[in-house]
Amino acid sequence: MSLILEKNAFHGRRKGPLVVVVMDGVGLGPDYPGNAVKLAAKPNLDNLLATCPWVPIAAHGVAVGMPSDADMGNSEVGHNALGAGRVFDQGAKLVSNAIASGRIFEDQGWKEIIGNVKTTGGTLHLLGLFSDGNVHSHLDHLKALIAAAKKAGAPKVAVHVLLDGRDVGETSALDYTEPFEQWLAEVDPHYGIASGGGRMTTTMDRYEADWSMVERGWKTHVLGEGRAFPSASAAVKAYRAEKPGIIDQDLPAFVVERDGKPFAPVHDGDSVIFFNFRGDRAIEISKAFVGASVPFDRKRMPKVVFAGMMTYDGDTNLPPRILVSPPTIDRTLGQYLAGTGVRSLACSETQKYGHVTYFWNGNRSGYIDQKLEKYVEVPSDRVPFEQRPWMKAAEITDTLLKEITGGGFQFARVNFANGDMVGHTGDFWAARQAVETVDLCLGRLLPMVKALGGIMLITADHGNADEMYEVDKKGNVKMENGRPKSKTSHTLNPVPAIIYDPGFNGEYEIDKSVARPGLANLTATFVQLLGYRPPADYVPAIIRMK
Repeated sequence: MSLILEKNAFHGRRKGPLVVVVMDGVGLGPDYPGNAVKLAAKPNLDNLLATCPWVPIAAHGVAVGMPSDADMGNSEVGHNALGAGRVFDQGAKLVSNAIASGRIFEDQGWKEIIGNVKTTGGTLHLLGLFSDGNVHSHLDHLKALIAAAKKAGAPKVAVHVLLDGRDVGETSALDYTEPFEQWLAEVDPHYGIASGGGRMTTTMDRYEADWSMVERGWKTHVLGEGRAFPSASAAVKAYRAEKPGIIDQDLPAFVVERDGKPFAPVHDGDSVIFFNFRGDRAIEISKAFVGASVPFDRKRMPKVVFAGMMTYDGDTNLPPRILVSPPTIDRTLGQYLAGTGVRSLACSETQKYGHVTYFWNGNRSGYIDQKLEKYVEVPSDRVPFEQRPWMKAAEITDTLLKEITGGGFQFARVNFANGDMVGHTGDFWAARQAVETVDLCLGRLLPMVKALGGIMLITADHGNADEMYEVDKKGNVKMENGRPKSKTSHTLNPVPAIIYDPGFNGEYEIDKSVARPGLANLTATFVQLLGYRPPADYVPAIIRMK
């Protein structure tokens, strides 16, 4: 099907290109000491916000397809939205739909997992956050997998439970373990809980903050080493009795025994599913299972078939085997531009190159039309990002200046990874310098856009550097060992959408009727600024042509 955009009245009004700059991880956060964006010296961004039309844009929660507005956005779903012009189900909703339709059990990942244990007689291990909090996982997903495994003939199933107490009640573990243990015994006497621990002590580290958590999980789940109990519920009760007031997320690791030995360590020939759908706390244990380099001694590396519920790291395609594929996105901006004959450029460094290509193009690899497109990857530094917070922003800017001035491109998209990748390190001063680096690059791009008679739209895919310190419920910065406690996660803050248009002559205005605009609303905005009518089913642009 040929996808061709119709011209609008703005077509031909600007002789230069539309350049979209994604300042990864640069959100509009609160005024507090940990906001590296607000406290950075950024004269170019400050001037743009003071003199150009702009609106705050939602980059998390339902605006990007996540289950609720308590869910952070990420670079994958953010670039999906920017390139699709519509909101597609992501995360929990995607998994629930795949289970309800049965599609998850028809795909290759599940077939390989089940086929392996039926051939070897091995155990199917299911590891993940054990609650119905619906932030990282959901108990209903786990039970559906177990029921399907039973139906498919899996000889033995072992569940490794990471107790929550964070997204659900802080001491609610027994409300989950006791009925689940009874249910599991009724499904099959060869099925059971094999190990567990609190989510903040065992397995679910993120951003490489504490690999000892992952090592502890490996010893517990895989090697079957650790303090033994007859059941998960017995472990919870014993730990609570020993340390009154302890909450579930802090419970120590444990192993469940049957007949005097660990019920189900992981062995050659087994299959393992990590059933969390959210990626940040799934990446490190996934690396351990797929054989990647990790900073601890695994002692033994069982030959297993491993799958994640979803892709946890789009940059590295981790894990290679998944149960639920990213959403199928059709009629992307890239397809429309190619169908209309618009020449486009995409550029970033390695850390975000896949986002301005694969994820922007609706989770599709390769070019849409190589005659009309050029993708440029600048190799990232292989050092900790806080040591070089400038990353490859200057080289990306060099590339963009060269290609835009001489390549005949009408549309360009670029991602500066600094705010996100340095933000994840938890180093406030490095994050501040990262933002200042991006601002310096904006200062180099602005004169080029003006000289070419173009437009630049500056935005972000989610926040990160805008909150570098943890705060308590009263909003005060938390202290740890006499220093502010670092925050390394994405934020729930909006991001800016700024239109820099030196040739503006009143042709359009911000459309204030668009309620709570999100990243997907920018796609139709790109189309309008390129001089075309957006597809009818794209969510509305943030501007209205006069």
